[in-house]
Parts: sequence; C-alpha cells; structure tokens
Amino acid sequence: MKRASQMFSPDDRKRVAEAIGKAELKTSAEIVTVAATASGRYDRSEDIFGFLVALALLAAGWLTCPAFHAQAAWEAAPSSAGLVPALVAMIVGFVGGGFLAVKFPVLRLPFIPARELAEECLRAAQAAFMSSRIRGTVGGTGVLIYVSFFEHQVVVLPDDAVAEKLPPETWREICDLIVSGMKAGSPTRALEEAVVRAGDILGDVLPRQEDDEEELSNELVVID
Repeated sequence: MKRASQMFSPDDRKRVAEAIGKAELKTSAEIVTVAATASGRYDRSEDIFGFLVALALLAAGWLTCPAFHAQAAWEAAPSSAGLVPALVAMIVGFVGGGFLAVKFPVLRLPFIPARELAEECLRAAQAAFMSSRIRGTVGGTGVLIYVSFFEHQVVVLPDDAVAEKLPPETWREICDLIVSGMKAGSPTRALEEAVVRAGDILGDVLPRQEDDEEELSNELVVID
C-alpha cells in the first residue's frame, strides 16, 4: 500500500492548494485538507490474521507430514513427538502471518469491524482538527476535510459557526465524491472537486466579506 505522501506529487499538492484558494474567494470559511495513510494501528486484526495462518500451517502439516501425528494406538506410553512440530508450525504461522499483515495492510482489512474503522478515522480527524489550529479561526468558520486511504473513508469536521448553519448530512456529498475518486485512483482530482463544491456550499451561508483575511495555510497536510 502506498503512503499518503506518495499519492500526491508536488504538482498535485499545488493543485489542491490552488483549489482551496479559489474556493475561499467565495466564502469567509477556512478550508483545511488532510490526507493520511491510515488512521489506526489495528493490532487485533494482525493477531487474527496471524492466528488463521498458524491454523492453516498446522492443518497442512497434519495432513502432509507424519511427524505431526500421534503415536500408534498400540503404543502403551504416551509420546510428545507430534507436539514439537505442531508448536513450531503454530509459532511460525502466527509470527509470519503477523508480519505479512503489517507488510500488506490489505490482508488485515477484512478482520476490522466497520465501526472500528469509522471510530479510528473520526478520532484521527479530531486530532488533525486541533493540530491544524482550525479551532482558532476568527468566528469559528474553519472546516476540515480529512481523507484516510487505508480505510477509504472521509471525515468532514466543521467548526461551530459552520455547524450552526449546515446540518451534518450536508457533507455526505463531499465525502462520497472523494471516496469515489480514491477508488478510481484519482485522489487529487477528487479533492479538487470536493473543495470547489465545499466552497459553493459554504459561500451560500458564509459569503466572503471585504475584510476577510487568510488565517490558515492552503497547503495539503499529509500524514504517513
């Protein structure tokens, strides 16, 4: 899986910044875009994948390798001969599966509940909202557009003044637009279009004033 920094070339980032600049000509709101490789670690899903690989390796060894089998029924004394290769198979499978899940994150995605994905994205978006100083804008008119590639999710967080004028469902169009672009392999164009659309929406309720000043950077923030 590519990192977020690999998704956007310097020219791509310039295009997003220019789109934000144009959108903010219509509104007094400040738009901030953040792109993250992933929003959470999801260690549990790595363990689950490793455990399944361990079980598969154990089953394969049991079916194909005589060393895994217990002693013959006529042997009076119990034997642990098959225990050692079984334990080795489990350990190797668990560690190897965990390594593969880290190396190829898509392998762990089926084992992460949708609710957990959404919660991690929201948590990370809230952290980005605070670190980007959106809360400090004059009049509380900042809006964060947060994109997380691993989860294929988008979170839009408006500050107080925006939230008072626009209901949460307003941003569904923006989220769907970016997600579609991510899946199509065109995240830059999707962000451009989403920012332009956000500018139109914000311009209707928070039109730009003559004394408006640039408070936040238009540069795309990338988190690997």
